[in-house]
Amino acid sequence: MELNTLKPAPGSKRARRRVGRGIGSGLGKTAGRGHKGQKSRSGGFHKVGFEGGQMPLQRRVPKRGFTSMKVVGEVLLSDLERMKADTIDLEVLKREGVVPHLATAAKVILSGALTRKIHISGVGVSKGAKAAIEAASGSVAAAAEQPPAPASEPRKPGSSAKDKKAG
Repeated sequence: MELNTLKPAPGSKRARRRVGRGIGSGLGKTAGRGHKGQKSRSGGFHKVGFEGGQMPLQRRVPKRGFTSMKVVGEVLLSDLERMKADTIDLEVLKREGVVPHLATAAKVILSGALTRKIHISGVGVSKGAKAAIEAASGSVAAAAEQPPAPASEPRKPGSSAKDKKAG
């Protein structure tokens, strides 16, 4: 077999269907589009989701929820064992490629073994992983947690926006 003798298998490449080229082809005159109507015209298609003027389903259905932008990276003890750094925080994990660059937080979980001494700061750690790190004479600094959102004061009865507008 030579490169200049290569060709597709017989029947694998069919000729393009040429429509509107006479009655002998079986697809002459209307070219398989039928008679009249929007779909028979050139450019006669509407946008996806269009329902003929009726309010489209995508706009009829109520919208709920949101997409969280928080990305939490998962770190295994075996990943920490392979890393060269002794002091580990989120920036080090990103630089080593252990967590994605878009990660806003990370958590170490108990999976694998840790035999060397490391210091972890600014990263969440599970109970089992913390015990394993401390057993290897390492240390864990508490992750900087965000303070809880202040609780909103309960509304007083009769203090709605309508009352303020009318008063």
